[in-house]
Amino acid sequence: MSVSPAASVSLSLWQAVPFAGLILSIAVGPLVHKHWWHNHYGKIALAWALCAAAVLMMKSGVPAAITAITATLLHEYMPFILMMFALFTAAGGISIRGGFTGTPFSNVLLLGLGSGLASLIGTTGASMILIRPLIAANAHRSFNVHVVIFFIFLVSNIGGALLPMGDPPLFLGFLHGVDFFWTLRHLWPHTLISIGCLLAVFFLLDSLLPQNRERAGHFAHPSGLEVRGIFNALFILGAVGAIILSGLWHPDYDLKLFGIPLAAEALARDVMMILFGGLSLFFTKRDIRRDNGFDFDPLIEVAKLFAAIFICLVPVMDLLQAGAQGPLAPLIGGLETLEGRPLPSAYFWTTGLLSSFLDNAPTYLVFFELAGGDPAVLMNAKADVLAAISFGAVSMGAMTYIGNAPNFMVAALARKNGIAMPGFLGYLLWSCGLLLPLFLGLTWLFFRIG
Repeated sequence: MSVSPAASVSLSLWQAVPFAGLILSIAVGPLVHKHWWHNHYGKIALAWALCAAAVLMMKSGVPAAITAITATLLHEYMPFILMMFALFTAAGGISIRGGFTGTPFSNVLLLGLGSGLASLIGTTGASMILIRPLIAANAHRSFNVHVVIFFIFLVSNIGGALLPMGDPPLFLGFLHGVDFFWTLRHLWPHTLISIGCLLAVFFLLDSLLPQNRERAGHFAHPSGLEVRGIFNALFILGAVGAIILSGLWHPDYDLKLFGIPLAAEALARDVMMILFGGLSLFFTKRDIRRDNGFDFDPLIEVAKLFAAIFICLVPVMDLLQAGAQGPLAPLIGGLETLEGRPLPSAYFWTTGLLSSFLDNAPTYLVFFELAGGDPAVLMNAKADVLAAISFGAVSMGAMTYIGNAPNFMVAALARKNGIAMPGFLGYLLWSCGLLLPLFLGLTWLFFRIG
């Protein structure tokens, strides 16, 4: 049965309600009753996922909805959570103790190192390796929330803007024909200015906050720097290599699971993630993981919430992919001038703000296609537009806990180690206060017309 255009638009706009409800629950739940939320967040996430499934069934029918959800879980969620498993497990087997105490200078050095490492082994890999040493180095401080927040800004997001392995959106661009070093050549000023400004603000803030020198001595390691389980770095490199290989190796062979085709390279990558995680668990001594306070609670929390997020994203991404023919046509139309000239600033802010709440990888791909989808044109005649899309997707993932894969994991690990991390809305206040002025400045420097 056909529907009128108005009814179609009305129905389509309702597709975003389950996702909005889930985000609102994550934001408000811990504020209303923290203990109750901790015990029931999985059930609430499941309820919103079922609502999203119902919306899809009403829109497309039961078989099509089941196929869409299954495809999303197999193609997007499973690679995501298996990558998190491999990197979280391997990084949790590396114990770094002593060597430095969290002073403003040493913290800046570690954040700078992590920012550089993020483009080489990915924001998730760098985050999982360095977050525990950073927490341990600052355990003596009565207030260290800001250290973790700046870590999320720099290491978990902005630091990954230079190479395709740094962040999933850039890797998608590489797979669609963007040269491997294009982002390095075009985004290094944006990245260095962002990192430099944030490190300067951090150093000032960190210097003003009180430090307990006597308590620092209590937490110091008596024998200096000690690194155990360093062989786990091989498993982390292996996981990063598996991701790169899956983008370069295409044997043109598919397997089917529940009627959904799975590319052989994707299946091989996922098996390697399980293998590297399993090898880390098998070979790492228990006392190393005990020293790290390692358990799977943070990963379980991420797994439950992001399973619902990926399902609720399915109808939302339909709205975006409809482009100028869908209910978000006014938003899409704002990407160009009346003369049809693309607006880099509009691409930067639209891609970035949507990437703050949606999965930044498919969001990048949607705007890549809206900008023309031809990598040769985008890398040359429309280089400013591609730079805006790329840097927006990567950098503004730092705006919320769900904007990029490692954000939520880092926050969960910090909470597990006794750091009173802000809730969803509290973190948003930090990010708006610190990042929005930076992004406005970058817009004026790099993305304005004329």
